[in-house]
Amino acid sequence: MTETATCFFVYLRKTAKILLFAESVTGNLFEFYLGIYVIIEIKFKQILKFVTVFYCSDNSMGLMRRYSLNVKGRILLLDNPLVMGILNVTPDSFYEGSRIATSDDLVVRAKAMIDEGADILDIGACSTRPSGCPVTESEELRRLHAVLDVVDSELPDAVVSVDTFRASVARECVERHNVSIVNDVSGFSWDEAMLDTVADLNVPYVLTHSQGWAGESAVYKDFLPEVLQVLSQKMWQLRQLGVNDVIIDPGFGFGKSLHQNYCMMAHLKEFAMLEAPVLVGISRKSMISKVLGTTSDEALNGTTVLNTHAIMSGADILRVHDVKQAKEAVKICSAIKAANMAG
Repeated sequence: MTETATCFFVYLRKTAKILLFAESVTGNLFEFYLGIYVIIEIKFKQILKFVTVFYCSDNSMGLMRRYSLNVKGRILLLDNPLVMGILNVTPDSFYEGSRIATSDDLVVRAKAMIDEGADILDIGACSTRPSGCPVTESEELRRLHAVLDVVDSELPDAVVSVDTFRASVARECVERHNVSIVNDVSGFSWDEAMLDTVADLNVPYVLTHSQGWAGESAVYKDFLPEVLQVLSQKMWQLRQLGVNDVIIDPGFGFGKSLHQNYCMMAHLKEFAMLEAPVLVGISRKSMISKVLGTTSDEALNGTTVLNTHAIMSGADILRVHDVKQAKEAVKICSAIKAANMAG
């Protein structure tokens, strides 16, 4: 039995001894059960942390989940974290360096990302930046069709994701183009048709926790448990409709304060309980620039630091503007994990 498993079971034995002691002291059945309730209430979060660490890191016991995605008949393995490159066909994305004006420019950028090791290309045409105003559906489709026609021709083997919260846009892109993943920042909250559409399209779906537009704050009674509960409920809805490939995005920046964003990052391992690949998208976001006192243009180093932490905490996909740096972080973290497993 490994050290992690041993610690977990020793902890459970100690808790059991405390319960037995409570019974001997009270000598009363009602008080005994009351004592059990109080101890469970106090100890629950500590036990949950043990379970999470045991579940996520103890591969020698055969408990580490290995995921794959079916992208239109091709199997995409997630044995090591994948890198998703961001391509924005928008004039107003929050990071100016990601804005692409023409189809030719996008193909040049896409080819460069693939050369640097990008596993997925995520193409969006409707900015969800803080204080932004979404373009119309027709304009979003016009932009996407223009660039996807060229991508289909120039990069037929690329794994392409469409970044949209509109069901009709997702359908047209998947059915008309070589798009095999739907990345919805709203978690099917902004378009009620998205849930059935994704089920009908039968493609992997990025389920994002979003309590409002980017940059907005929401009110929570118990932040992290509420985030996990919402994602779990929506996962159940997707499973009921036969959507097998669901990717979890905690939704950094969407309806969270700066502190809450870092709370999610600190407890990223706990998202493993949802039993789905976890995507982390923090590239050059304000949660980095606010801490460092910089702009998004100067947030590359901070992005790499957080991405490294995310990988070591179990992230399966990194959504980034800078593919080369993210790929290097994956390689370094994989070397650390391999050395740790070898002892």
